[in-house]
Amino acid sequence: MTVARIRSARGVALSTVVAGGAALVLSVMVAITLGAADVSLVNVRDIVGNHLGVVTIPVREVEDAIVWEDRLPRSLVAAACGAGLAVCGVILQSLLRNPLADPFLLGVSSGASTGAVVIGILGVGGGALGLSGGAFVGALFAFGLVLLLARLSGGSNDRVILAGVAMTQLFSALTSFVIFAFADSDETRGVMFWLLGSLEGVRWDDVRLTAAVAAAGIVVCWALAHVLDAFTFGDEVAASLGMPVGAIRAGLMTLTALVTAALVSVAGAIGFVGLVLPHAARFLVGPAHSRLVPVSALLGAVFMVWVDAFTRVAFAPTPLPIGVATALVGVPAFVLIMFRRRGTT
Repeated sequence: MTVARIRSARGVALSTVVAGGAALVLSVMVAITLGAADVSLVNVRDIVGNHLGVVTIPVREVEDAIVWEDRLPRSLVAAACGAGLAVCGVILQSLLRNPLADPFLLGVSSGASTGAVVIGILGVGGGALGLSGGAFVGALFAFGLVLLLARLSGGSNDRVILAGVAMTQLFSALTSFVIFAFADSDETRGVMFWLLGSLEGVRWDDVRLTAAVAAAGIVVCWALAHVLDAFTFGDEVAASLGMPVGAIRAGLMTLTALVTAALVSVAGAIGFVGLVLPHAARFLVGPAHSRLVPVSALLGAVFMVWVDAFTRVAFAPTPLPIGVATALVGVPAFVLIMFRRRGTT
């Protein structure tokens, strides 16, 4: 690649990141205005400015509570989840060299579901863990079993994928069994809504957790962009460059599992974000991970903010589970990307 082409690619990536950052801020502000109660964009600006100490403008207490205590936190959690899951998808697709890899391939989502229903329905733990805590523990337990099974069966990329598929099916069956055998109708409704993904009731503590987790994952992956580039070409290439292939793969997969587990424990199962958004980002800026990581994060954040807004208004006043909305939007988007990339692969 010539110097001119390299500079051009960097310019496109920088422009995309700047545009994505602006689009994210605007999306959050506009999305906050949507819902059962109308709030104007001007009022959103005033309320946010008041709480940030920038201005002092009188606003209605009801609107202040709607914006600051409900819609802004859930929009920020949605953005953090979208960014984190998209970057996790980038990592796994590079490490496993599989375009269908996503964060839930490692059994993390199904393990989280099992952990949540064990706490919520069986009451294991005596109340020490809530649904989120049970989901986090279940996710890590499932991930550990995937790594153990993959290691015992050979440790190759294919074995990791097969182990992930097997554990996903196992924990999905366990979740269904617990619900079928032990839950009453009220418990089933409550747990199933969480399992399908929900941002109802998230608060600023959830914002701080998800933002910190997503930011940590993005920073680490961006710093290791050259490593992910090498893994894209195979383990042999990475090893020839002096990289400890096994240690790096284990470390990045553990990071992916931790980030996914933390995000899923707050928002429930959210599919297709980690699968679709990395492909969309590659279509925009190419395969180099120094550009792919930040662009994927921004696309994931913007996508999830608007999906969350859609779930609030689609069947108002009853919210649509966010995992259902991501699948309804993600599947057609993925099919479109497949057809757009048909002539380039």
